[in-house]
This record gives sequence, structure tokens and C-alpha cells, in this order.
Amino acid sequence: MKSQESNIVALRETLGIFPTGVTIVTSADSEGNYVGMTVSSFNSVSLTPPLILWSIDKSSASYSTFINSEYFAIHVLSDGQQALSQKFSIGGEDKFDDVRTALNANGVPILPGCAACFQCRVESCYEGGDHTIVVGRVLEMEKTTKAPLVFYRGDYHRVSKSNKEVA
Repeated sequence: MKSQESNIVALRETLGIFPTGVTIVTSADSEGNYVGMTVSSFNSVSLTPPLILWSIDKSSASYSTFINSEYFAIHVLSDGQQALSQKFSIGGEDKFDDVRTALNANGVPILPGCAACFQCRVESCYEGGDHTIVVGRVLEMEKTTKAPLVFYRGDYHRVSKSNKEVA
């Protein structure tokens, strides 16, 4: 019988077979301090009303800020933003140091150069094991022609120009 730890490793490796886009979620606390984290658990929920979801680990250092914030933004990273993804995936440092941002009307930091950005208001939150699933109503969105950054089998990849294969 496999141990719980080996089951977690096996699940992570098996989930890694599914390519995902790479996103950074940003928000701000009531005092205006920014939070941000790299997230691959992003998905659409509904077109009418426009809803998306992402999930956050309950042990995340920024969990309380995200769960108590009314607004957030999801940035779909472009294929040139691997370093930004890595910077926002590391805990314990000022992730916004040396990162140029603009604030939206709700005080949420918006990152430049992304393939797309969804500015959202929290619609609801649901328990999901060791994570909380955050459903957001899309208030504004922006897309570019930039190719997205993709994560597959534990590494970053680019979408090929033909859009028929992952390079």
C-alpha cells in the first residue's frame, strides 16, 4: 500500500501531464499592501454571468489577505514572463520589488506585459480539501496577441506558432 506522501507525488506527476497556462493572482489588503502569487489552478466557470475560478492553498502566507479581499486580478503570463512566474512562486520576499505595476480602480496591482488580464470581484469561496476555491466575477478584461506561457510536466513551455503543438 502506498504512503500518503507517495500518493501526493504520484497525483502531482499525473496532473502534470495536463498542460496549463501560468497565471499570477494579485490583490491588496485593507492597508494597501500588495499580495501576489503564481497560480496554475485557473479556469472559466460561466460566460453569463462572467465567472472564473482559482484556488489557494490554506497554508499560503497570503491566504488571509486573498480570502478577505473583495477584488483581485488574474494575469495570464506571456511566454516571455517565466522569471516573473518564478519570482511570484517564492514565498517570504517582496514579490513586487522591481516590478512595475499600475493600480486599477479597486486598488489591485496590475502587472504589465501579460497575454491577458481579468479584473474580478470575489463572488464566492468554497472549501476544497487543503485549498479554498475562489470564484470571481469578471468586471474588466484585456487581451493581447502575445502567446501564453505554458506549464507542462514540471517545466515551462511555449505554444508553437502553429498552435498545434507545445514546443
